[in-house]
Amino acid sequence: MGLNGAFVTGDLFNLFVFFEVLLIASYVLMVHGLGRERLRVGLHYVALNLLASALFLVGIALIYAGTGTLNLADLALRVPRVPAPEAALLQAGALLLLVVFGFKAALVPLAMWLPATYAAASAPVAALFAIMTKVGVYALLRVHGVVFGADAGASALLVQPLLLPLALATCVVGVLGALAAATLPRLVAWLTVASVGSILVALGLFGTAAWSAGLYYLLHSTLVVAALFLLAGLLAAQRGDTGDTLVPGPRVAQPALLGGLLVLAAASATGLPPLPGFIGKLMLLQAASAHGWAVGVWAVVLGVGLLTLVGLARAGSIVFWAARADGPAGGPSAAWTAWTPAALLLGAGVMLSVFAAPVQRYTAAAAAQLQDRTAYARAVLPELGGERAQSARPYRVPPAAPSTGHNPPPARPVSP
Repeated sequence: MGLNGAFVTGDLFNLFVFFEVLLIASYVLMVHGLGRERLRVGLHYVALNLLASALFLVGIALIYAGTGTLNLADLALRVPRVPAPEAALLQAGALLLLVVFGFKAALVPLAMWLPATYAAASAPVAALFAIMTKVGVYALLRVHGVVFGADAGASALLVQPLLLPLALATCVVGVLGALAAATLPRLVAWLTVASVGSILVALGLFGTAAWSAGLYYLLHSTLVVAALFLLAGLLAAQRGDTGDTLVPGPRVAQPALLGGLLVLAAASATGLPPLPGFIGKLMLLQAASAHGWAVGVWAVVLGVGLLTLVGLARAGSIVFWAARADGPAGGPSAAWTAWTPAALLLGAGVMLSVFAAPVQRYTAAAAAQLQDRTAYARAVLPELGGERAQSARPYRVPPAAPSTGHNPPPARPVSP
């Protein structure tokens, strides 16, 4: 409910409310199964999110003080009208929201909480958390991409000088963390940070083609990261006392099945053709080719893909090739109900490649609609003649009926 509410709301305060609904549920999920490490990391997770929520409220208050509204469509119209001298308060609120959403999305330097948190959670919970960081990305897109976008007057492109460099740094830090990871879940958690960086690079380019690439890559990364977390849990259960640690240990009971799924996930996460990771990165590189940061974007995106391949190849070699092949398996084989969710997620990723053209048309249309702020405001606000205008018009008393010798019943007022 929290996820859906955050994605569909058109009001900043409602966005805060649904963030809290989402987070309260995630606090319980984080410590599910208990254990010393989960409780320790869970305490940090709760404390940091409470601080971010307090900053969220302060940012909302500053934006309301500067504009008198929190409706996103209304903000898109009012923010450009705030002149430069009076825009300081409004811009301070927007920068606070950048900190809040950057924390939720795991934007460097606010991303250091994520690897320990996701690695400590159980595999199914970590797979579900793969979409939580995307809510922060979505909030950045709605607020800083639409409200404070290119047509925001004195506050136009307020975060552009910060967002693109920080997004590139997020990619680099994420993949370096994956290379240094000592456990498979922590490696996947760092790859989550790197994938968020790639999406935020697309957002930081502030163009329709780049946003379309970011939306496509968002779909891909959510599926592949969730599948990798589930695979990490399956492999840990079949490695005995070695668990998810990246050291040689007992052989797994289903090397062909789990190895094949890991290869497919690694190829997609790396961006090898014709998988969706390749298509998303190709769209991003094409969108960045005419930008002033084109060289940096190309170097980081391609370099991160190469290092992702190295990190996942290292993990696969340790788990499968360095295992004691002549000994017994470290754990029992997983039932089909255990590995099917990971296979379905990866299969959905393959479908993103098979149906790449219609998905690209959809993401391009979504990006174009996000850029068209006037049409968005006209569709939402009744005073601009939107779809709700008819029901929102004040009730008018109909003309009196001809006299028939008795009084007609009074007209029943219509609620606006």
